[in-house]
Amino acid sequence: MKTKFSCIAFDADDTLWDCQGHFERVMQELYVLLEPWTDHETAARELFFTERKNMPQLGYGTKAFTLSMIETALRVSQHEMPGKQLSWLQEECYTLLNLPATPLPEVCDTLEKLQRRGQRMVLFTKGELLDQEHKLERSGLGRYFEHVEITSDKTEREFRMLCKHIDVQPADLLMVGNSLKSDIEPALSIGASAVHIPFHITWELEYREKFEHANLVQIGHFAELLDVVK
Repeated sequence: MKTKFSCIAFDADDTLWDCQGHFERVMQELYVLLEPWTDHETAARELFFTERKNMPQLGYGTKAFTLSMIETALRVSQHEMPGKQLSWLQEECYTLLNLPATPLPEVCDTLEKLQRRGQRMVLFTKGELLDQEHKLERSGLGRYFEHVEITSDKTEREFRMLCKHIDVQPADLLMVGNSLKSDIEPALSIGASAVHIPFHITWELEYREKFEHANLVQIGHFAELLDVVK
């Protein structure tokens, strides 16, 4: 893979800050509430079914997650879960609207060094607009990006639109992210290069088996990006 790029695009959730870890905490709370009706493994499968079913209409983000959580609770409990517990579950979901978005280790220092090199950088993330904007603001990382693009999904179409918006040819774009399905595969498909930084938790809907590609590099720590990009 080449080492010089006109622009580096960064994913946000679970690349720059922890997101899925907070969602996992709330998911576990749902499984505990559903114990009178089913086991944790079955509850997890039911939630995955609901999220996958709702994705085309609700998309990604905390609001979609909250609706899927409540729907799953009602269906699995056969509408027997008390309103008090449903209300509590809703409030727990709402805490995700204020998750800290604290930058992961090495993120700030690495972005700072890349900026000093004169490297052009943008943020390219999917999810609910206000939710993502607020997380970026809380993270304090906005100063590193000349352009921020928040989209409902990340497919080849959205990647091509990003290249158009920032006036970069796909071959001159490097995408950095944690999701092989959303960050890496579509970027490679349009002719861009990619750096995969696995996160310790992967949302089931983002799962994709590992693969090799001439324009793909996997690193274990964010700071290793400085050795990939010259």
